Amino acid sequence: PRVPSANVNKMLVSTPQPRRPTYSAHPPRRRTRTRHPPAPARNSPFPPPSFDPMGLDLDKWIALIKTGEKFLPEHDLKTLCRYVCDILVEENNVQVVQPPVIICGDIHGQFLDLLELFRTAERVFEEARYVFMGDFVDRGMNSLETLTYLLLLKARYPDRMTLLRGNHESRQVTAIYGFWDECQKKYGGSDAWRCCTDVFDYLPIAALVDNKIFCVHGGLSPQIRAIDQIRLIRRLQEVPNDGMFCDLVWSDPDESVNMWSVSPRGAGWLFGAAATEVFMHINNLDLITRAHQLVQEGHKYHFKDKKNANGESPKLVTVWSAPNYCYRCGNLASILAVDENLHGKFHTFKEVSPQYIHQGVSCPSYFL
Repeated sequence: PRVPSANVNKMLVSTPQPRRPTYSAHPPRRRTRTRHPPAPARNSPFPPPSFDPMGLDLDKWIALIKTGEKFLPEHDLKTLCRYVCDILVEENNVQVVQPPVIICGDIHGQFLDLLELFRTAERVFEEARYVFMGDFVDRGMNSLETLTYLLLLKARYPDRMTLLRGNHESRQVTAIYGFWDECQKKYGGSDAWRCCTDVFDYLPIAALVDNKIFCVHGGLSPQIRAIDQIRLIRRLQEVPNDGMFCDLVWSDPDESVNMWSVSPRGAGWLFGAAATEVFMHINNLDLITRAHQLVQEGHKYHFKDKKNANGESPKLVTVWSAPNYCYRCGNLASILAVDENLHGKFHTFKEVSPQYIHQGVSCPSYFL
């Protein structure tokens, strides 16, 4: 027989033998890994996401902000923003709202006038849902209080408050027109502004009241024929400079345009009666409500003289809810109250006096 070499014998000797299983009256305990909440990102203004939402004293915070004497501490504001983001992420791009509903236009940081808006609405419906069509901040002196109050109401009554995104719910715009400056002066830094602008990314783009009334901040887009196209937009981003998302928050109606024309704003489009009629027919709408433009009487119907083949004009209305805009325009403000039968009625209100709160902090002296 062939004799194995020395190397083979060495390999056989060094091969480990399998261990015999050992038996015990008590089986070994299973090791479990302790799960810790994820740490916040580096330089993130948000607290860790493991806070208890039931621990938020929303009623106390609402009462504090409503007095107009103070604003929330920075940590509480960050916690509120995180909580509201968790609510908004569950909402659709086109949020469905059931009547009765109060439809509101631009607020632009006029906090005391916002309180007057709610007093006016409470005289119409004791309990109703609200749709705010964007532009909560900028140009007014109390943008921080305005946005905080609306976020608190959204957190407290999530099913009754619908907050849509406007062109001013943007990092680029708020960095220029006042909101960034206000956060800097009231909190001494930009973390609060960053938290609020992160919330903007979660806001729905449009609302649909009983599938008949379409609410959007700006207007229509030549790329959108059906409302279902809006539902496919990726909204978790800064408002782009062009495209469908941009058009919905920047476009304006124009009586001299039939279909589409270039907008002098540099973003969005001018759209006419024919474009509005096509959109309403395809989506079986009765009314389109939008904001975005100052109107002296608080509301304005467009294309009254433009008749279709049936002798009807497309129903498009602008709603403006900031009275005496920029504290110098002398305009009225209005809200549109829609009842269960989809009958709408406008209610106008004037500015309050005084119209803004200083709180010992100097605010920008410009209103562009």
